[in-house]
Amino acid sequence: MDTPLTPLRFLERAAEVHPDATAVVDGSSIWSWSEFAEAVTVAARALQASNVRPGDRVAYLATNSAEMLAAHFAVPLAQAVLVAINTRLRPNEVRYICEHSGAKLLLGDGNLLANLTDVSAWDCVREVVELPRVDGGYDRPPHTTSYADLLARGDTSPLVWEVEDENQLIAINYTSGTTGNPRGVEYTHRGAYLNSLGEVCHQGFRQDSRYLWTLPMFHCNGWCTTWALTAAAGTHICLRAVRGPAIWDLIDRERISHMAGAPTVLTTLATAAEAHPLDWPLAVVTAGAPPSPTIIGRIRGLGAEVVHVYGLTETYGPYAVCEPQPTWDGLADEELALRLARQGVGMLTSDRLRVVRDKPDTAGELTDVTPDGNEVGEIVMRGNSVMKAYHRELDATASAFNGGWFHSGDLGVMHPDGYVQLVDRAKDVIISGGESISTVEVEQALLNHPAVLDAAVIGVPDERWGESPKAFVVTAFSSGAGDASKRALIAHVRDRIAHYKAPREVEFVSELPKTSTGKTRKYELRAWLQEENH
Repeated sequence: MDTPLTPLRFLERAAEVHPDATAVVDGSSIWSWSEFAEAVTVAARALQASNVRPGDRVAYLATNSAEMLAAHFAVPLAQAVLVAINTRLRPNEVRYICEHSGAKLLLGDGNLLANLTDVSAWDCVREVVELPRVDGGYDRPPHTTSYADLLARGDTSPLVWEVEDENQLIAINYTSGTTGNPRGVEYTHRGAYLNSLGEVCHQGFRQDSRYLWTLPMFHCNGWCTTWALTAAAGTHICLRAVRGPAIWDLIDRERISHMAGAPTVLTTLATAAEAHPLDWPLAVVTAGAPPSPTIIGRIRGLGAEVVHVYGLTETYGPYAVCEPQPTWDGLADEELALRLARQGVGMLTSDRLRVVRDKPDTAGELTDVTPDGNEVGEIVMRGNSVMKAYHRELDATASAFNGGWFHSGDLGVMHPDGYVQLVDRAKDVIISGGESISTVEVEQALLNHPAVLDAAVIGVPDERWGESPKAFVVTAFSSGAGDASKRALIAHVRDRIAHYKAPREVEFVSELPKTSTGKTRKYELRAWLQEENH
């Protein structure tokens, strides 16, 4: 009597129960749920006609559009696997992801595809398809097929909105390469289905919800909201570029009830010239870096509710939520903001969130830290909301699940009330604007400069981005070393990796603090900054 779980059922049901309700708004284009389900069917048939077979991977390099939303249903409806790629990555990073995942087709925005060269030389991609602009036009990069021509291969003949195995892959999402090359995180139909239901519950989605897409759909499939809001048959309002005026224009014009993003989105919302108190409910979900109590207070001052969630790419996005308690209602604003800045407890569809000590006990079991808000340990997770595996990386998968729980690499404390709070990142990962930045990757780019002898990168507080990279650099100003000014070094890094990963600050030092084995003592660099700021 078991029916395999799949988010495909969400769209099928929305079209059955609310066929004429507004499903998607993208610029001046509007789809009802019946129209959107038909468009998805045509796209799935077109993929099949393009020789996409069950289990094949289809990559998208696109901003938030109706077509990108449709991909979350059309690709799995064709029994294939979606690979949504970060639009901020450089061409060589996009190529690596396509080749590592084995993507047969690459669909994307024209301006993003235009940056790619020699795609015909890539190991896997057979065809590159340009998605339409918001006005319906095309940029026509060389050697691309238009989305309209792709759709012409499809038809409206029905497909079954089911899968044979709920544990088959629905998506592969790539991390930001915090230990070198990015890792492909495998999502299943079952995991996506259950995480989506958790989002429906904790974000409070209903049929009359109107969701503004300030969160990138490529990021953990929009934290599974691509599927979750569809489950509630709410309305998707697409936004292709996050700008303060555009956000507020849509909030007011579309009477937005829900939106999400990293703390930088909250800052953009609160500091825009158009910001004003609201006279209707707005829930703003945030994650990526711990939001400051100050920004939480400013958002609440607009009359909006802040929902703080926590997770990783490996956990389908949000795994935990800082669920408010009735007893918090009487707290002063500052104390309430401090409580809301915690990472919280496991979501309804997640297992319990744990913080464990470094070493297992004598029986090999993980041991929880004392729940006193002081003892630091590693945050670990397990269950339906955790990835199936790292794609093509058996050893890394086994290591990540040591002791039967997924090890996040994040350090935190457990408070007496059972709520977890993040205090540091074990691998020195920087979270800037919701995106993870590998300090090793930035350091390697700096060390590629002929004038750089040594370099270390740490995250520093940034009012807009949450955190931003700061580089400490030791240089050798010799003949032939080239320009080693701060501006030149930043430009040098930007030429080699994604711009958002480049340091925003560079400080020249005579030497870096080292351990006896030659490793940089980054905690000393952080201590230097704290002393300077005081």
